[in-house]
Amino acid sequence: MIVWLASYPKSGNTLIRLMLSSYFFSNDGICNFNLVKNIKQFPHGGLFLKMGIDIKDQNEVIKNYIKAQEIINKTGSVQFLKTHSHLFNFNQKYSFTNFENSIGVIYIVRDPRNVVTSFSKYLDLSVDETSNFMIKGSGDGLSWTSNWSNNFQSWKLFKDYKKYLLIKYENLIEKPEEVFLDILEFIHKLTNSNFTLQKEKFDNVIKTTTFEKMQSLEKKEGFIETSTHHKEGKTIPFFNLGPKNDWRKLLDKKVKFKLEEAFEKEMKELGYI
Repeated sequence: MIVWLASYPKSGNTLIRLMLSSYFFSNDGICNFNLVKNIKQFPHGGLFLKMGIDIKDQNEVIKNYIKAQEIINKTGSVQFLKTHSHLFNFNQKYSFTNFENSIGVIYIVRDPRNVVTSFSKYLDLSVDETSNFMIKGSGDGLSWTSNWSNNFQSWKLFKDYKKYLLIKYENLIEKPEEVFLDILEFIHKLTNSNFTLQKEKFDNVIKTTTFEKMQSLEKKEGFIETSTHHKEGKTIPFFNLGPKNDWRKLLDKKVKFKLEEAFEKEMKELGYI
């Protein structure tokens, strides 16, 4: 059964993947980038190609989301999957997922005023273009992100069934021990398993997944999710500014007001405004 790590892009999903993979898929809890391969992204083109599906045919891809998850779940063990998709058509004919395949979601959210500056760097677009992208919504044929607010709101369906944990990126950075412990307890609750904290592994996860450690490791080894500047051909670091990405210092007032107007309801709910 699947535990989803869901978020809008550039919201801290990868950091939580690294923390969980270090805790569950290593002997000592010390992070290295190879471990993140244990938590795959969904949808992923390679899986659908193995199923004989033309990934350029978005209708066929969507029609086979559930079938792909059934294949993943054949192992019989709990699976963590990362996604940036919104939760659409739940339990209907062609839905993103259903309760036969999923047991819960950890949803990671970040202030959209900080998402936009980070995401623009990653997309190699202007901040203004990226803000329009976040407001309008998008999909690339494989993954349907939708807009920032709908991405956040859609996954709340799991909340009605007490299978939902909301994590604010800002809290994760400020108090990682407390937030990561909440995540581990939630996972064990979902899986109806007894929870005994492996303290040494836990401490090593916290020590080796700071933003500074990740940034240093990316410079030394590279990172699979690093992108390339389209015009100049330069590598754009995945771990770029992190906690130093402060909209108060970086964001144009016009873009700030545009995002606050578009996402006022959600930002108030989350305490961002």
